[in-house]
Amino acid sequence: MAEQDDVLHLIDDTGHAPEASSARKWKIAVIDDDSAVHEGTRFALSDYNLNGATLEILSAYSAAEGRTLMRENPDIAAVLLDVIMETDVAGLELVEYIRNEIKNETVRIILRTGQPGQAPERRVIVQYDINDYKAKTELTADKLFTSLTAALRSYQQLERMVQTRRGLEIIIDAASTLYDFKSMQRLAEGVLTQLASLLNVDCAGILVLRDDGAGSEFSVLAGSGCYSRFIGSTSSKSLDPDLRKMVEAAFLRRKNEFADHRSVLYLRTGSGREVVVLLQAERQLSETDRALVEIFSSRLSIAFDNVILYQQLHEANTQLEDRVAQRTRALMQANRRLSSQWLRLQRANSFKNEILGTVAHDLKNPLGVILGRTEMLTELIGAGSPKENVTAQVEHIRDATKRLTTMVDHLISDAMADAFDITIRREPVDVAALVAEVTETNMPSAVNKQQTISVSAPSNFVTMCDADRIREAIDNLVSNAIKYSPIGGKITVAVAHEGPSTVIRVTDQGAGLSPEDLGRLFGRFQRLSAKPTAGESSTGLGLSIVKRIIDMHGGHVTAQSPGPGQGSTFTVTLPATEAS
Repeated sequence: MAEQDDVLHLIDDTGHAPEASSARKWKIAVIDDDSAVHEGTRFALSDYNLNGATLEILSAYSAAEGRTLMRENPDIAAVLLDVIMETDVAGLELVEYIRNEIKNETVRIILRTGQPGQAPERRVIVQYDINDYKAKTELTADKLFTSLTAALRSYQQLERMVQTRRGLEIIIDAASTLYDFKSMQRLAEGVLTQLASLLNVDCAGILVLRDDGAGSEFSVLAGSGCYSRFIGSTSSKSLDPDLRKMVEAAFLRRKNEFADHRSVLYLRTGSGREVVVLLQAERQLSETDRALVEIFSSRLSIAFDNVILYQQLHEANTQLEDRVAQRTRALMQANRRLSSQWLRLQRANSFKNEILGTVAHDLKNPLGVILGRTEMLTELIGAGSPKENVTAQVEHIRDATKRLTTMVDHLISDAMADAFDITIRREPVDVAALVAEVTETNMPSAVNKQQTISVSAPSNFVTMCDADRIREAIDNLVSNAIKYSPIGGKITVAVAHEGPSTVIRVTDQGAGLSPEDLGRLFGRFQRLSAKPTAGESSTGLGLSIVKRIIDMHGGHVTAQSPGPGQGSTFTVTLPATEAS
């Protein structure tokens, strides 16, 4: 536009433009269809400086170019916008586009027009979100400087407000996220991530933790960027010397420090732990950034304490669960012991009933014999009978008494085997000598029946066992062989060493065992098909006692018989160690 009132009147057009600064530059846009306006504006603002920052001026020569420029540069701080370009309202439509379509509410817009009457100032100020409205004829260099400075300061304040709002929103969101972490390492990683998001910049960071009273020792919980290689370090000596010094200095200083591109944060939790966060950012943090970081770090103490409390609670729960599990196992074991004792009591009670039945049945006959013979003896003595008759009755009474004694001994032995606290005592035993001793003890009974007993056992045949218990078992087997063998029969007792076991065999020439007998041979109170050959009594307990004793030694007892009338063999197998 070549009209006179469109010409920008400049003041102080002398002097030289300063050298370009490396500091931040304010980015402004000049959108006008008159190239002279662009040149005049650049010249007038060539030496502009605000807070140490110069200007970066971007140009657009139409509203269409302005749309593209504003869309591609969202960080433009101020726009010097011509109202009338392609159309009389092109500038106003661009304002609508900036505010409503690309949602840029921070950029400051200064409208300039060469025809003030085309767009009345009051209506434009009220209807459109602009910050100033100037006619080109009144916008001298000084007024341009003043308007632009006011716009930039306003933009700076808005930018800080937007950053603060964004930062506070991040802090609020981060608080709920960080408070949910249950692991110290996850929390540390989250802190570094949230700090990078809060500052809106890529940065390397490291977070270290020191327990209260740990001296200079600390551990690296998290690292990012160039510091990620230190993750898991448990000693301060594993860090680079410069980095270690900065961390140790932060523990001594106990406060935050911001310097150049590096920031060091310090916090102490309520539980006494100390945390240091070191950040290496691409840019120096602004005052707003530092304030937000201070607010964020003040919230971290609670987050770290939450994790510590959670870990303590988890450990307490684990210990409680372990104690509950141990108590449950103890109760289950106690219940099993009670159940076992109850079963034993039931068996003992059943055994008691069986004993009483046996006593009532098996002891009745010998007691009747004793009673009858005693009466006969009394009559014989009164009648003056010969001595031989009296002696015969006394012998009958003696035999019945022996039968009773034997039955009582068997019952006592079986009762002892059923005792709850019964144990065996293993010791080196000469089994050959033990067998010879048992055979010698039973020899009178065999002689009375004209029987012979032969023993085959190597000398010094040592076995680890309970001598008293094994003697009782062998005695039962030998006495049974005598009892069920015919008059004049032969009984063989043999001891041998077969592999790791000691084997004792007792063979008789008795009535033998039927298949039915073999199936119930070792049960209590079992009556076999064979009967004692000289009228001896039997409680049916002897073989059950033998099995109990051998089982307690970890061995086993078996019986074989070719059939009725062909005798039988009882075999005892014991784990044993032969003496060296």
